Amino acid sequence: MRSLVTGGAGFIGSHVARHCLNLGHEVVVLDDLSGGFLDHIPQGARFVCGSVTDQVIIERLFKEGKFDYVYHLAAYAAEGLSHFIRRFNYANNLVGSVNLINESVKHNIRCFVFTSSIAVYGPNQLPMTEELTPCPEDPYGISKYAVELDLKAAHEMFGLDYIVFRPHNVYGEHQNIGDRYRNVLGIFMNQIMRGEPLTIFGDGTQTRAFSYIDDVAPVIARSVERDAGYNQVFNVGADIPYSINELARVVAAAFGVQPEINHVPARKEVLHAYAAHGKCRETFGAGEPVALTQGIERMARWAQSVGSRKSQDFGAVEITKGLPPSWVNQMVAA
Repeated sequence: MRSLVTGGAGFIGSHVARHCLNLGHEVVVLDDLSGGFLDHIPQGARFVCGSVTDQVIIERLFKEGKFDYVYHLAAYAAEGLSHFIRRFNYANNLVGSVNLINESVKHNIRCFVFTSSIAVYGPNQLPMTEELTPCPEDPYGISKYAVELDLKAAHEMFGLDYIVFRPHNVYGEHQNIGDRYRNVLGIFMNQIMRGEPLTIFGDGTQTRAFSYIDDVAPVIARSVERDAGYNQVFNVGADIPYSINELARVVAAAFGVQPEINHVPARKEVLHAYAAHGKCRETFGAGEPVALTQGIERMARWAQSVGSRKSQDFGAVEITKGLPPSWVNQMVAA
């Protein structure tokens, strides 16, 4: 089997690419390295540096690759920042996805596996289930849901089979700990290694269910082997929600330090978000999930081995009105 993995130098994508290789796939990784790293790409995968927004590269890849499957994980997944980078968000997360869908239809791809997000649900009832009507509150969630709708339309019009996964708050090795605007666990670890206080928006009582990467990536990789999952949507991740305050304590303990917290003004976000995963487990099966403490300890060991990181500065903010003051200060400092 030949598979294209977009975002394969990034966090979830690099793990999915590795699991696809383990399943015997020939893997091509497409990544523009805006948030990924070369040392994340698994050995045995062919790497192509480029963006899903580059239609010429996408057309050439599909013509040469003769792919059976597409695993689309490339995205700029900064949910809170997406309000202020609307054009960038839709170009990368929506238009880039459409480029891939177009070529998948033209080249008769067997299955298009799309990594969406529980951001599509918005402030919905809890736990979030696949039967709920999505109501995204931010441009990131809107773009993800638009791609889901486009895949459904492409299936009905052209017969393109797809699988949509809605993961949430995934953490683990290869997470971009240098990104200042997303992935709270990585931000906490990077701040500890830099000797900085942990930044928490608001009072820290907002809750999320944090999902360890090994409970998510293998399911996505092997999903194409289960016809029963085709043309359906699945939540994937952890069940138990934790507050951001609790998370800070667990991360600090993994590094053997006392948490020093810097509470900054709250930002506009869904306060409580966690999902149900019965449909995913019934269709694809799953082992016992990795406990939060154990997963964070594994990630902390990896983070200490690679050290503090700094990703590319984001200098394309389109709207500054309402931008959280802590982000404004970071941009000025950068």
